Amino acid sequence: MPRKSAEETTSSVYRGADGFWHARVTMERGHDGERVRKHVRRRTKSELRDAVREVERARDAGMFVWTRDDITLEDWLEHWLETVLPMTARWKTLSTYRSQMRVHVIPVLGRQRLSELRPENLEELYRAMRRQGSSTHVVRAVHRVLRSSLNEAVRRRRLAHNPALVARPPRADQVEVDPLSVEETRRVLAAAGSTRHPVRWSIALALGLRQGEALALMWSDVDLRNGNLRVRRSCQRHTWNHGCEPTADGPSCGHRRGGQCEQREGGGLLLVEPKTKASVRSIVMPPPLVEELRSQRSRVNQLRLSAGEDWEPDLDLVFPTPTGGLIDPARDNAEWGRLIEAAGVRRVRLHDARHTAATLLLLQSVDIRTVMSIMGWTEMATAQRYTHAVDELRRRAAMQMGDLLWSATDSG
Repeated sequence: MPRKSAEETTSSVYRGADGFWHARVTMERGHDGERVRKHVRRRTKSELRDAVREVERARDAGMFVWTRDDITLEDWLEHWLETVLPMTARWKTLSTYRSQMRVHVIPVLGRQRLSELRPENLEELYRAMRRQGSSTHVVRAVHRVLRSSLNEAVRRRRLAHNPALVARPPRADQVEVDPLSVEETRRVLAAAGSTRHPVRWSIALALGLRQGEALALMWSDVDLRNGNLRVRRSCQRHTWNHGCEPTADGPSCGHRRGGQCEQREGGGLLLVEPKTKASVRSIVMPPPLVEELRSQRSRVNQLRLSAGEDWEPDLDLVFPTPTGGLIDPARDNAEWGRLIEAAGVRRVRLHDARHTAATLLLLQSVDIRTVMSIMGWTEMATAQRYTHAVDELRRRAAMQMGDLLWSATDSG
């Protein structure tokens, strides 16, 4: 390899009017053929010297990735969230990622240059989030999004190394699920008879469908003859977007929120693809649940007759509103709260009905692979959250082994 000239390797160092020490490190040639220089700034001259040496070593080893603009973390995150990620990510994932980055990351690290981002910067962010009251779950979620975003920056040669691969987020809390007991579950099912759609809660507690999956069920997904149910979609509420023309002062409608725009678009209750590939699944139903669904079919037909011309004919939902539309998840949650109160059991979230179904399956010694198939789980590690059920199965296994190996000896 030919030796580089002094012009190609020299770095200039000076103290700026801002009181910081600055350096311009000569890098490789840009796409236009001109040689470009990397700007480095530090508080002290010794810190600057160390930083320049690090850049020069990386440059000489061909490891330093540099772009002319050397964009900030905020600029990269905005580009990633608005241009790169929408090609592959679901709406709900995008919405969550945008919120996490704009609330927790951009206000703190947004002005940091990508090339100067260090693992210690991320770890200090995580400590600050914990001090401000964020849970370990939230901090680790932010870490995962940053790691994914910076991996893409490396892949696109905006960054040489991903600092999030080195940074250590706080240790994950062991959160064990808190399902309803068998007796509590029976009391809830008994009280559900007075609700608009009693079988809605039977499906939640017996099959463990996610809320969106249950609300999106159509009669074409239900095979009453063979007792099968197919999960193929989910119901979500999306935020409305402005449909009016943007101006320098904001949306031309004059409203801040898209939901207030007269030309709003893209929001409301929508049917979307399930959470994962494993979420698309076929479930064999218990015979009593099949009978409940037969009664539900008659109930829906009565609703259709009562609604007349107001009925929405396109969806053919198992659990419709009085006019045949999608039930709002917020209203569904509120009805679950009233049901729990009417049943006289301790207050639990609607999602805990899914935990209850998984627990009851495990306690009946159903094979774990079968449980995963019914629940739509993608990882075996998910089952480890159900330690209360797993511990009970271990005790049963120990008793069975004892009976097998020692009962005959004892009786002899």
